[in-house]
Amino acid sequence: MENNWPLHMQEVIFGSKDHKISMQISKLLKTGVIRKISPRVYSPNMTDPIELIIRRNIFKILGNLYPGTLLSHRSAFEFQPTKSGKIFLTTTYTKKVNIPGITLQFIEGPSPIEGDHKFSGELFASQKARAFLENLQTSRKLGSASKCLSLPEIENRLEEIIRVTGEDEINKLRDRARVIAEQLDMHNEFKKLNRLISALLTTKTSKILSSPLAKARAFGKPYDPARVELFEMLFRALKNAAFPFRPDNNYTTTSFRNFAFFESYFSNYIEGTVFEIEEAKKIIRTNKPLAERNDDSHDILGTYQLVSNKKEMDITPSSPEELLKILSFRHSILLSARTDINPGLFKNKNNFAGSTAFVDFNLVGGTLIQSYDFYRALDNPFAKAAYIMFVISEVHPFLDGNGRIARVMMNAELVKACQSKIIIPTVFRDDYMGALKTFTKQRKCDTYIKMLQRAQEFSANVYAEEMDDMQAYLTSCNAFADDSEVILKIVPR
Repeated sequence: MENNWPLHMQEVIFGSKDHKISMQISKLLKTGVIRKISPRVYSPNMTDPIELIIRRNIFKILGNLYPGTLLSHRSAFEFQPTKSGKIFLTTTYTKKVNIPGITLQFIEGPSPIEGDHKFSGELFASQKARAFLENLQTSRKLGSASKCLSLPEIENRLEEIIRVTGEDEINKLRDRARVIAEQLDMHNEFKKLNRLISALLTTKTSKILSSPLAKARAFGKPYDPARVELFEMLFRALKNAAFPFRPDNNYTTTSFRNFAFFESYFSNYIEGTVFEIEEAKKIIRTNKPLAERNDDSHDILGTYQLVSNKKEMDITPSSPEELLKILSFRHSILLSARTDINPGLFKNKNNFAGSTAFVDFNLVGGTLIQSYDFYRALDNPFAKAAYIMFVISEVHPFLDGNGRIARVMMNAELVKACQSKIIIPTVFRDDYMGALKTFTKQRKCDTYIKMLQRAQEFSANVYAEEMDDMQAYLTSCNAFADDSEVILKIVPR
């Protein structure tokens, strides 16, 4: 057994050619002390799902079962399975191996070279320069099924190197990639990498760049001055106001998730993704879309996946660049099924709501970056929540899903501060949309701030350990009413 550790200290045990170990494993299997979780892999953990055990120990498993294999391509950056459950490895053959919860995609290619890292047993990982070259190879598949990161993701990683460690470090990476390209016959990939780095350093044309972060660096961060004026106006109003602390009463995991369900339900309902409440419950309960409404169902699932995760909702931006990254990541989860609108990527054309034109797609990154200084200067959690929600709604950085992602960003600020999140129920939709329009068109933000205060006052009373009890309270407040004559009631608790 590894390191001669006692059995209770090992979550995975590997088959062995050693007769004594082999006999010991057979005895443990027969007595039910361990179980087989994958070919040549066993575990004394008899309670957790097999998929979870394998995922926790995947690199130890790979290092033991496939010695000398190279974790490569996108996996050399991500160090975890893709959303579709794939890990990409380079070895002497091409083959797909399915183990519980994960697909191992072996790609025939060069063995580990000097500079590649050994990090788990006999498993290696591509060094950074090699990984960039691998990710610039041609891939027939898209998204999480592709062995390569998307071009914007590659650009963002290159931009981060420049931003965090400076130009000298990116030039060292380029020099190392040039050597590796000669060694592994990856000349075309190096040409692509060289063009991207040159564009980021503005030594060559920047027109090839597609990432908002990369463009902001290359083009000097252009922004929409009229929108920034609106943001400053809202900032001043919020900075000079006092707001009550409304604690989150959904402090247990169950009640937090119950609230998250209705938060997801109403947030999608506002945007026209309408389900019967029992249909929405079924989608969340089974974690499966309705066959006849696959995309809409995924919208519900994506929103719930974000807002029900306390760790994710505890994350707020600490820099302008991080704001862009958080937005892109959350949008990629929120609308993962709608590949036609490029989940996670900022819009590539302008969008409108009636006669209202949102921020030009060329100015999205710069405008968001400009908005950050006001956000950072706010200290009250409600003020930060109200500010970031309006910024995202007003910029409309994506082709779709902007209202939902704006409300996710708003509520993350409140979760971070242990305050009640905000639900915008169906009955309150006109108040919500009207307040946003009034601020945009008439440049009056008082109505907007008062609207959100009332929504939080209502939401602070929405708590229950049983979903049916929470639904009953919402019903008593007219939350589900889709009638302009009905108003939202706040029933004190």
